Amino acid sequence: MPKKILNGIVVSDKPNKTITVMVERKYQHPVLKKVLKARKKYNAHDEDNKFKIGDKVSIRESRPYSKNKKFEVIGESK
Repeated sequence: MPKKILNGIVVSDKPNKTITVMVERKYQHPVLKKVLKARKKYNAHDEDNKFKIGDKVSIRESRPYSKNKKFEVIGESK
């Protein structure tokens, strides 16, 4: 099964070698047929502490680095 790849914006870079990425997705409500936005935050491993708040990045599902950190940074997204 392929690994999940998500695009988002860095909202925190405080912890060492970790960034928090806000991923936004749009979906249609099954009954109301209204388009809704859903946001979710993911902790991702950033080995070189390269990314700062506001950067657009791509993250990929990986082995667990800690209790909450199960993604790693691939690089900048467009």
